[in-house]
Amino acid sequence: MFDFLSDYNDPTLLGAFWMTVKLTFFSAIGSLVLGTFLAAMRVSPVPLMRGFGTAYVNIVRNIPLTVIIIFTSLGLADIFRVTMGSDDFKVQGFRLAILGFIAYTAAFVCEALRSGINTVPLGQAEAARAIGLTFSQTLRLIILPQAFRSVIGPLANVLIALTKNTTVAAAIGVAEAAYLMKGMIEKEAETVLIGAIFAFGFLVLTLPTGLFLGWLSKRLAVKR
Repeated sequence: MFDFLSDYNDPTLLGAFWMTVKLTFFSAIGSLVLGTFLAAMRVSPVPLMRGFGTAYVNIVRNIPLTVIIIFTSLGLADIFRVTMGSDDFKVQGFRLAILGFIAYTAAFVCEALRSGINTVPLGQAEAARAIGLTFSQTLRLIILPQAFRSVIGPLANVLIALTKNTTVAAAIGVAEAAYLMKGMIEKEAETVLIGAIFAFGFLVLTLPTGLFLGWLSKRLAVKR
């Protein structure tokens, strides 16, 4: 089922950037799901849920990403013996890195989405309640669709930041682009050239994404 996630230690340049793409893709999906739940909790009428959402965002945003990634490796794997469904160290490292990125990035997705929720006129929520919709129905059918359309730009910035943040996975031995670059610099004398190659690689990954999502943001902008 997960054969396409093989080659966790591919030493080639394309293999390293492919690892970066996989880290970004799966972390982005997980962050979007968790961030949406956190945003719903932050605007929930239930005080306990609002408190949990607020505490999570404020705590996680103020912890360095490197600390979170190392904790998922050393804390979850070494201390609590979390295997993430595999006994292979490289597979564990890959999946634990994704878990750490999701936990960290979801806080930023939540705040971006919450800002979009705040742009939806209050009268729409009041009208939804007047016709008998519950809070979850109002959020799912009326508020969130408009909120997502209004925050495509901010979410694009979060995605670009996530792509660059995947370099932190090198700290736990995940063979993505920064991990390979470090190894190449240690073996070769062409530090500037190697750095330029990897900088260009990240530019190729992030620039088209930013341009496309910027265009999409303008096309789907909610006119008020």
